[in-house]
Amino acid sequence: MKTLVIALLLVAVTTGIAGAQKAQPFVTAPDTFTATLSNTTPLVFGMGVDDAQRALGTPLIYVRGRPGHEVFLTFRDLGGSGLVPHRDRLYLQFRKGRLAGWKADWGENWMWR
Repeated sequence: MKTLVIALLLVAVTTGIAGAQKAQPFVTAPDTFTATLSNTTPLVFGMGVDDAQRALGTPLIYVRGRPGHEVFLTFRDLGGSGLVPHRDRLYLQFRKGRLAGWKADWGENWMWR
């Protein structure tokens, strides 16, 4: 009788431990893929000029517009091949002092004309 009780306790303990562990998925997606997507620009509609400048980490250059309704330009350094640096222009449109839109410009490099 003692051996039967001990055997049942051992079975109960081992099944309890096995049931507590979560099953691991067969395939795990790497987190680095989503970190390198092009839509991870830290811009949000409605942010102010200082917030946009801080989020991009680059200074904003005034292009045109009256106060509160300006267009700014910034150059994003996206690396490149190592031989030639790759800098893209990014235009930011502000209305009533808030970010209303932005547009990247991948135009030709004027230095090679």
